[in-house]
Amino acid sequence: MLSWTPSTAFLRLVGAIAFALAAASAAFAQNTPTGTQVSTLSNYRLGSGDVISIQVLGEDDLKRERIRLSDAATISYPILGEIRLYGKTVAELETLIREGLTGRYLVNPQVTVTIIEYRSFFINGQVEKPGGYAYMPGLTVRKAVSLAGGFKERASKEKIFVIRDDDPSKASKRVSQDETVHPGDIITVEESFF
Repeated sequence: MLSWTPSTAFLRLVGAIAFALAAASAAFAQNTPTGTQVSTLSNYRLGSGDVISIQVLGEDDLKRERIRLSDAATISYPILGEIRLYGKTVAELETLIREGLTGRYLVNPQVTVTIIEYRSFFINGQVEKPGGYAYMPGLTVRKAVSLAGGFKERASKEKIFVIRDDDPSKASKRVSQDETVHPGDIITVEESFF
């Protein structure tokens, strides 16, 4: 009867592979967004100024690259005609296109919508370089002020106001420097009198 005994080199190889897989798994877990980050990004509503890309797997004629949404936030899309995108999430838009193409043109379309550029936010008042800046996920008022060159000497670090783009009343709300900034927001840094 023959018996098989694993060699030391083989055991070391298996151990090294197991270690590498464990390390890769841990690294992936650290780089994967938390549930909160994913839900925040997936709740993002499209609006004028956003730049998106639409792809349908295996259908190059349905691909649309770098579409900047106009004030009306509508696009003309093959087969479906004009689509209103304002206020839709990426997932809602993917579903709308997938359902529109299913049966009429394709059997099971795999649609991917990607946000290439978010619409700008605006900062004015007592900052060095007021103006419009490209939005980035994770942006706070403190980071927005840094992008705008920092506070001027007379700036009040407590009198900061935001008008939210998605607020129909367009009411100015006092915020802290740790407040999250959204695309289209208007930030105003007031002057300090003391």
